[in-house]
Amino acid sequence: MNSAPATGIEEIPAWLPGLLQSSDSAYPTGGYAHSGGLEGLVQAGVVRDAASLGRHLQEVILPALRQVELPLAAQAWRALARPDWERVGELCFLSSALRPARELRLAAENTGRQRVELLAHLHPESLATAFHAEAVRHRWPGAQPIAAALEGRLWGAPEQAVLVSLGYSTLAASLAAAMKLLRIGQNAAQGLLTPTLRQLPAAIATARQLRDAEMGWFNPWLEIASARHESADQRMFIS
Repeated sequence: MNSAPATGIEEIPAWLPGLLQSSDSAYPTGGYAHSGGLEGLVQAGVVRDAASLGRHLQEVILPALRQVELPLAAQAWRALARPDWERVGELCFLSSALRPARELRLAAENTGRQRVELLAHLHPESLATAFHAEAVRHRWPGAQPIAAALEGRLWGAPEQAVLVSLGYSTLAASLAAAMKLLRIGQNAAQGLLTPTLRQLPAAIATARQLRDAEMGWFNPWLEIASARHESADQRMFIS
């Protein structure tokens, strides 16, 4: 007796399509309008070519992911399981406090808020709706890593998958901005992204273990460049 051919559909995690949707560049969160401080560093001449962009990924983006974005998302993913709204609110305020530069802080708050509002619109009567109501009631600042954790919880994605998605989308967004700011093409950008992604699992492993007091990261070049960028005469990106 011949059995029907396996389609493989049953092997696809139910959360994967949603996680791909929320990490796609077409997802309307306003992230395309931000460079994460990269434009300010380009204007200052700190990042000027492929080599310096590679150092930017290694010395700015990866440490910020490991010490700020990823641990915040991990803690929020755990708090949203109950959900523990008091803890979620603490993490939203912590996310804002860990960003000294005003421009970068507002960028993270605005994109985080837009992500939550979009989720609540797309999924009424869900955890996203409850999150949005709590955020409005208690005036939580928007927080991009917390919103990423909310997306993961809504899809039913495991913690590590949420962190991989957040890490990848952050790195990819930085390179997308770089291709607009520098004379660097897609092949060169992928050549920088590939080795950086190999370091992402180690960054995630560290981030998952960090406590609140251990979170935080500071780069004076980035903070100064961001402050100058805020009042620059010409800007391609908001941040």
